[in-house]
Amino acid sequence: MQLNEIKPGLQYKLLSQTGPVHAPMFVMAVEVNGQVFEGSGPTKKKAKLHAAEKALRSFVQFPNASEAHLAMGRTLSVNTDFTSDQADFPDTLFNGFETPVPSDASFYLGSNGDGSFSSSGDYGLPSSAIASSLCQSPLPAPSPYPSASGKNPVMILNELRPGLKYEFLSESGESHAKNFVMAVAVDGQTFEGSGRNKKLAKARAAQSALASLFNMQLDQTPSRQPIPSEGLQLHLPQVLADAVARLVVDKFSDLTENFTSPHARRKVLAGIVMTTGTDVKDALVISVSTGTKCINGEYMSDRGLALNDCHAEIISRRCLLKFLYAQLELYLSNKEDQQKSIFIKSERGGFKLKENVQFHLYISTSPCGDARIFSPHEAAQEDQGDRHPNRKARGQLRTKIESGEGTIPVRSTTTIQTWDGVLQGERLLTMSCSDKIARWNVLGIQGALLSLFVEPIYFSSIILGSLYHGDHLSRAVYQRIAEIEDLPPLYTLNRPLLSGISNAEARQPGKAPNFSVNWTVGDTDLEVINATTGKDEMGRASRLCKHAFYSRWMRIHAKLSSSLRSKIKPNLYHETKQGATEYQTAKECLFKAFLKAGLGAWVEKPIEQDQFSLTV
Repeated sequence: MQLNEIKPGLQYKLLSQTGPVHAPMFVMAVEVNGQVFEGSGPTKKKAKLHAAEKALRSFVQFPNASEAHLAMGRTLSVNTDFTSDQADFPDTLFNGFETPVPSDASFYLGSNGDGSFSSSGDYGLPSSAIASSLCQSPLPAPSPYPSASGKNPVMILNELRPGLKYEFLSESGESHAKNFVMAVAVDGQTFEGSGRNKKLAKARAAQSALASLFNMQLDQTPSRQPIPSEGLQLHLPQVLADAVARLVVDKFSDLTENFTSPHARRKVLAGIVMTTGTDVKDALVISVSTGTKCINGEYMSDRGLALNDCHAEIISRRCLLKFLYAQLELYLSNKEDQQKSIFIKSERGGFKLKENVQFHLYISTSPCGDARIFSPHEAAQEDQGDRHPNRKARGQLRTKIESGEGTIPVRSTTTIQTWDGVLQGERLLTMSCSDKIARWNVLGIQGALLSLFVEPIYFSSIILGSLYHGDHLSRAVYQRIAEIEDLPPLYTLNRPLLSGISNAEARQPGKAPNFSVNWTVGDTDLEVINATTGKDEMGRASRLCKHAFYSRWMRIHAKLSSSLRSKIKPNLYHETKQGATEYQTAKECLFKAFLKAGLGAWVEKPIEQDQFSLTV
C-alpha cells in the first residue's frame, strides 16, 4: 500500500510456488524503475508485501534524499537547500507529507523528531545509517515513505510488521501532566514511547521503531527538529532528550514525595544530567531546581551570602559548580579516590574532564529573554520557522525585572549599576537566562574561580520540556554571537545539541511561587530559598552562595601543588576572579561580540557586592 502510494499501478508477478499443498511458499516480484524486487511468503499477499518492503527499503539506503528521489524517478535541483525560505525544489517532494491539523491526542508526534526512548540496543553507532540520519542535518530531508493518508505510526508499523504486541511499562507525573510509557518489540529490538495517555505513548513507541528500522520521520515541522551539536555526539538526539527529561522529572518526584510536598509547586523545573559514555542508562542526575524570580535590591549582600538570581536553570548551574568542587576535592583527597573523580590532570597544568564526560541541561520551558519572547506557543505543524529573522528585536540582550517576571531590552548605552543607587530604590537589573546561557557557551559553565583550576567546561546539550523552537533557541544561545573573535586558547563558541522532547510538558497553572528549591547529588534534602531575599526562610545563607563557593575554592587552593598555587594569590573575591586572566579576556570578547552585533551592552551588578574577603 505504501509503495503503491509512491508508484501507483505497479504489476506484481508470481514467479514460483513450491512446497506441499498444506504449506506452500510463493515468490512474487515487482519492477520499480527498472529494478526487480522479489519477496516470498506462505500466501501471495505476504509474498507481495515482502517484495514491496524490499523495494521501499531500497529507497532509504541512499545517503541523501535527492538520490532516493532519483531512484523513485523524481528529480531534485542539485543544490537543494532545505533551510531556505524560498524553496527551489518541486512541491511534489512534500506532497506526501501534507498532514491534517492534528487533534490534542495527535499521533503526529508531540514536540519533535522520532520521539521516545529505545533500548540500549537501539542507540546505534555514529557511523551507522540511523545515527547519521538523526544527527547530521538540523532540518532532515523527508523520508520517501509518505505519512499522508491520515495514518498514524501504529497503523504504518502494523502494515510492515503485522501482529505486534504493545506492553504497558509505567505511569508517572503529576495529576495534571501524567506520563505513560509503552513498549513494542520489533525485529528483536525493544522500542519505548511516552505520552500523556497510553494511546499516544503507543504511537510514539511505533514511531521510534519506524525511525530506527525504516528511517521514517513523520514529523517534518522545521521548528521542532533537534539541532545537532558541533561537538562529540554520543547519543541519538531524541533518545537522549527524552531520557534526560524523564530522569530530571523522576528525581524531582522522588524529592517531593511524588509531587505532594508544598515545595513541589513551581512554574519552571530545571536539572543537569551527566553521561559518561554512549549508554543513556548510565546517566546520573547532578542537580534539580525550580524558580522564576530574582533578589530584591535591598537584600543584596556585600559578603556573598545571598543568591541574586533564583531562576531554575541558573540555580541548576550553581548546583553543578558545587558538584565540580566536590569532584576536585575527591581528586585531591587520596590516590584511591582520584580514580572516582571526573577530573584528570591536564597537560597544560591544572585539571580537565575525563574523556566522554558530558553535561546536559534540561529546562521545562524555553529560557527567559531572547529564546522565549518569540516562542509563546508550541511550534505548529505549519510553522516553517522564524518568518522575520532580521527584525531588530531579534537577539537583543534583555534583563529580568526585580520582584517580577518577564524581561526588558537593555538600554542602548552602557548601564552601570551602583550599590547606593539600588539601595535607594533603583530597580536591580539581572541579565536574562537566554543571555546567561549564551555566556556559558563562550566562557564555560565553571565560572571565573574554577577556571583558575580547570579547563573550560561546556554543556553538550540543552533540552527544553516545552516551547522548543529550534530557530529561536539556537539564535539566543549561540547564533547571535557567531562573529565572536580573538578568544584565548581553549575557549570557543560552543554549539550544543538543542532539542525539545517528544511529550511536551503541560503549562504549569497558577501564580509563580516566591521560593526556589535546589538539590545536588550527595545532598540529603531539597534546600528552599526565598527568591526575594536570596536566603532561606530562617535568613541563613544558601549552600550555593558565593561565600560558600569561595570557602571551598580556598580549601582546594591550599591543597594544590606549590607550582599551581604560586600563580594565584587569594585576596578579595573580586580580585581573585580578576586573576583568571584568560577567562576575563574571553568575557571581554563576548561583550564586544554583543555590542558589535548591535544587541546592546551587558549589565553587570554593582562591584561592591564582590568586594569581600574570607575570615576562614
